[in-house]
Amino acid sequence: MVRSTCERNRSRAAPRRVLGMTELTDPDVVALLSAPNHGVLSSQNGDGSILSTVVWVGYQDGRLFVNSARGRRWPTNLEQDANATLVVLDQQNPYLFVEVRGTVSSSTESALEDIHALAHKYIGKDYPWLQPGEERLTFTFTPSRVRLVKQ
Repeated sequence: MVRSTCERNRSRAAPRRVLGMTELTDPDVVALLSAPNHGVLSSQNGDGSILSTVVWVGYQDGRLFVNSARGRRWPTNLEQDANATLVVLDQQNPYLFVEVRGTVSSSTESALEDIHALAHKYIGKDYPWLQPGEERLTFTFTPSRVRLVKQ
């Protein structure tokens, strides 16, 4: 029997250790979310297709959030359908990640402060790309599922 390269490599791969359902407060999850690890946010386009976007991820006082400018594609998607999935990968080991599924709520209330906090986390200074008249939105997650995977 001839096995494909993919099948041969899969049989040699290290076993994946799925820790399964957990909470945002799990110490391993908090470590991933608190470090400057990028996330991939998935939302649903109007035609039903999925849009996945790399985002900066904020986690403060148990609150998981992302931030963007109003009018961009993924914030528009989330304003129309609040269901979202966020995967945050460890920058040093992408096989260590947390997946958060749930809904988001948007707010402009602390959005400017939030983007500056995210910029300090990821680039070490205030957010330098603000445009005149730009309205920032913060999307805060209400998780329905939190899954931690270590390999």
